[in-house]
Amino acid sequence: MNGKVNPPAIINDPARRQAIAGVALALGGLALASTKAWAGAGDELTHSAESIHQEVHFKATRKRVYETLTDAKQFDHVVKLSDAAKTRMRPGGPPTQISPEAGAAFSLFGGLFIGRNIELAANVRIVQAWRPAYWDPGVYSIVRFEFADSGSETKLVLDHKGFPDGDGKSLLEGWTKNYWEPMAKYLA
Repeated sequence: MNGKVNPPAIINDPARRQAIAGVALALGGLALASTKAWAGAGDELTHSAESIHQEVHFKATRKRVYETLTDAKQFDHVVKLSDAAKTRMRPGGPPTQISPEAGAAFSLFGGLFIGRNIELAANVRIVQAWRPAYWDPGVYSIVRFEFADSGSETKLVLDHKGFPDGDGKSLLEGWTKNYWEPMAKYLA
């Protein structure tokens, strides 16, 4: 594989979340001090959540890597090389749909993954509301791709957050088998 993944991991960052939670609790306490009734007796604060952080290197320019992820014809080549194409996609499923416009919807891997582009900064960053079609309606995670030069290669940094607990291992494997490995082959 031409792409190097350094290190693929599911990250549980309780220190950062605890700091954010502490600030949120302090501000919430100030807001609640002026009220006499508390209706949220059943509410809970989560102190940990799964997230994915990966750094992958490709032997291609940032422009080429960015365009591979934002151009339907190019990404369709990645799909055809992916594990999903061999194991999960039904023959004759919908084609890859991607628009290079912020706010536009996308559908990947024959409709197995859908979402919307939130932010597109050409050759620098892509932020998406992203979900597998099997999640409950209205449940989306946030996927952020950052692109940087790394010598003669492009370093792509993926941060994937906000997915349902327990999905991390499957998603981590999916990023490698359906994105990084086939992209490395396509970009070679």
